[in-house]
Amino acid sequence: MRHDLPPAGLAARPKLQGGAGALVLCGAIAVLYFTREILIPFAFALTLTFLLTPVVALLERLRIGRVVAVLATILVATVSAGGIAWLIASQLVDVANQLPLYRQNIHAKIEAFHVPVTGQLGRAAASVQEVVRELTIPGAAPPASPPPGSNRKRPDAPAAAASPTPVRVVQSPASGWTELRDLGTPVLAPLGRAGIVFIFTVFMLFKREDLRNRLLRLVGLGQLNLMTQAIDDASGRVSRYLLMQFLVNASFGTLFGFGLYCIGVPDAALWGAVAGILRIVPYVGTLVAATLPLALSLAVFDGWLRPLLVLLLVAGLELILANFVEPWLYGTHVGISSLALLVTSVFWAVLWGPAGLILSTPLTVCVVVLGRYVPQLSFLHILLGDEPALAAEAQIYQRLLAMDQAEAHTIVGEFLKGRPLIELYDQVLIPALSMAEQDRHKGAIDAAREEFLFLTINEMIAEFSEYQLADSSSEVDSALVTDAAERLNHRILCLPAHDRADEITAAMLAQLLEQKGFPTLSFSVGPSPNEWLAFMEAGPGDIVCISTLPPYAFAPARAMCKQIRERFPKLKVVVCVWGFSGDIVKAKARFERAQPDRLATSLVEALEQVQELVRPIPEAIPEAIPMIA
Repeated sequence: MRHDLPPAGLAARPKLQGGAGALVLCGAIAVLYFTREILIPFAFALTLTFLLTPVVALLERLRIGRVVAVLATILVATVSAGGIAWLIASQLVDVANQLPLYRQNIHAKIEAFHVPVTGQLGRAAASVQEVVRELTIPGAAPPASPPPGSNRKRPDAPAAAASPTPVRVVQSPASGWTELRDLGTPVLAPLGRAGIVFIFTVFMLFKREDLRNRLLRLVGLGQLNLMTQAIDDASGRVSRYLLMQFLVNASFGTLFGFGLYCIGVPDAALWGAVAGILRIVPYVGTLVAATLPLALSLAVFDGWLRPLLVLLLVAGLELILANFVEPWLYGTHVGISSLALLVTSVFWAVLWGPAGLILSTPLTVCVVVLGRYVPQLSFLHILLGDEPALAAEAQIYQRLLAMDQAEAHTIVGEFLKGRPLIELYDQVLIPALSMAEQDRHKGAIDAAREEFLFLTINEMIAEFSEYQLADSSSEVDSALVTDAAERLNHRILCLPAHDRADEITAAMLAQLLEQKGFPTLSFSVGPSPNEWLAFMEAGPGDIVCISTLPPYAFAPARAMCKQIRERFPKLKVVVCVWGFSGDIVKAKARFERAQPDRLATSLVEALEQVQELVRPIPEAIPEAIPMIA
């Protein structure tokens, strides 16, 4: 997905480099790790705040006070979560009590996994067991130890003292308080964390405007616009992610429960609800949710068909959702690439454990937004975001530098889907040629790659000579409405100003003009412009289009325009400075006395201006005011 361009002042490339950047990154990771006992409840509370804020805001719009709205929302959410947990726990207890009824099937399944005693596999297993037995059983018994106290070298010596009795430390029985502490710690620790999350959530819901204002004040009053956009962007992305995750998990649980019901697994609705809830934990939750009904199907059913169907059901649903539905939904509404989601899930799981795995996507969303709006951290947005890392023109240029013609054609084909040819030339190939010209003038491109680049683009232009977009309705087509006879009276002479890149862009313009029905001549680069002028016989209605490409575009274009003016004073001249973004009036003034009739910066403008020179648009004539008798 391509998001809107970042607002003014945002960085387009990473600026945190070198040792300082690595030091800051390592310091941030260390802080996240050593303060995780505080940050994990805070992150959970922040996520719940994003989830519950729309409900609180809705109640406030209904003229309910902030205190009542927050308490009611928290109470309903807590009772709902507790009720669902109680129902699921009671159902699981009932399922566990019914397992002894399937003892025979369970025993049969366990026996099926035993190593066979017949056949090649059974003989191989028996051979391995025999070898292990020979290696572990000694061949001879160890010599008997002498009786305690005897001396074999001196039998007449006095008997030595017997070995001391080993001492064993026996701990005193634990008190009742100690046993209660040992039993309650595994229960009280999660309850304590849940209480911290509850307190943080209530406080954030009560004071959300105050927290927002303090954050803005901390950043600085000069960054209010930027931080407002960042907060809105982060809250919108996290809220959309939570909504999308709820819909996806609910759909997974519904389909999974329905599939189990069709297979015949008992308590199918229970397993569907458990799967939908456990899927909150990325990757691991689905495996745990699938294990329970799979084990139950092994215990309940005699054969292997229905357990296999359960396995295929969960695998099929997960493959479809994880590979098609979730990348489309999350990529569209969250702005994180699929690979980044996987990598960051592992990172947060290693850093914060299971809590980090649950919070991985909301935390990554905040990191991506931070990288988008903070110039020093823009590398995070580039690495984790779903926006293309390279524009189409940069991809084409890089592939041509690598002499990879096949992938360059693939990129061009993908760009052309549903687009007119003029967009490919204006937005991709001409900018790529401009990048090549800049590198060539700096001496950063060798002759072999330069020749390969020019030849490949020339081949592309030749292949597109018959390209026409079906049902095209572009503005250029609507502007170029001219009688065929009128077009034939005007030849368009496309001249390159200086080098091969100018020659290629002149060929692009000539090709587009030909497709519009104009008689066109395209010239190649020669030793000198005087050779063209010596053989060129321009008529009164002809138009010359001089094609030139930055960075050194105006000097050769001015020289050629001057020579044309001297030889053909009445000839109409259009100078095309591709990609020029400056003031057109000042640019035309740089031509001094040899100013062109028109100056274009893109192929769209060039086609429109040629049309105006061929058939000038008449000035609007005011309607006559009827006279009142």
